[in-house]
Amino acid sequence: MKIQIVEVGARDGLQNETRVLEPAVRAELVNRLIGAGLGRLEAVSFVNPARVPQMAGAEEVLGLIRPRGAEVAGLVLNEKGYERAAAAGVRDIRYSFPASDAFARRNQNSTVSESLELAARLIGRARVDGRRLGVVLGTAFGCPFEGEIPARRVIALGERLLELQPGELILADTIGVGVPGQVRELLGALSNPVVPLGLHLHNTRNTGYANALAGVESGAVILDSSVGGIGGCPFAPKATGNIATEDLVYLLHRSGYATGIDLEQLLEVSVWLSEVLAKPLPGLVYKAGGFPPAG
Repeated sequence: MKIQIVEVGARDGLQNETRVLEPAVRAELVNRLIGAGLGRLEAVSFVNPARVPQMAGAEEVLGLIRPRGAEVAGLVLNEKGYERAAAAGVRDIRYSFPASDAFARRNQNSTVSESLELAARLIGRARVDGRRLGVVLGTAFGCPFEGEIPARRVIALGERLLELQPGELILADTIGVGVPGQVRELLGALSNPVVPLGLHLHNTRNTGYANALAGVESGAVILDSSVGGIGGCPFAPKATGNIATEDLVYLLHRSGYATGIDLEQLLEVSVWLSEVLAKPLPGLVYKAGGFPPAG
């Protein structure tokens, strides 16, 4: 069975770094990841650079990427972001909104109900425009402001989104509080034959990889991850890094799943990024190496 890994390091990874990388360096990161076999990457976000300076210059980044057959996606939070993405020629767009009103007000100056209405509009626009628009449902496992998010709320939102038939539905553990039981419950309730389901996981409390494995065993076919395990949300307190792509690839390959990614080349990208950011990264496999050892 093949699992699609969506690399989000150049977007969700770098947006939480104190060091702001120039567009050319961010594009170089994407190009190196493509060279390691990453077939789909969330490379940019079309957000206000005054709020997220790490993501300034999305259009410039896109102009420097050499896709070589890979799909390059962009994240949007509102209709203006969708229009920027469309104008930049992005065919693979992800719209993200949270399952909690408290987070929605802080992150997008909106409510969950308003965000759901916008999702319907954007899915319709993308269908007419010939673009794929996936939806990422944030705080699906817990909110830093509201605390526990009832599973019934997430399931109800997910069912409404599935009726709209987005390109994909991704459940996001924005602050890394989820556990495998929640993953199984939500994916089990939302399983359907039409819309691919996936997970966006953070490893804040060291449950991210257990959640990933529970996810693929429960029907998830898409997993987001970030090279080196960098990342987090600047608007969520204590939301530390994503699960590391190389650690996830190691786990999946050793568990019998295919990804199409060259782990050894990916480890080289993590070493390079550690040098660029001038610090060790949270991931472990780039330090320990794969197994059995290459060569």
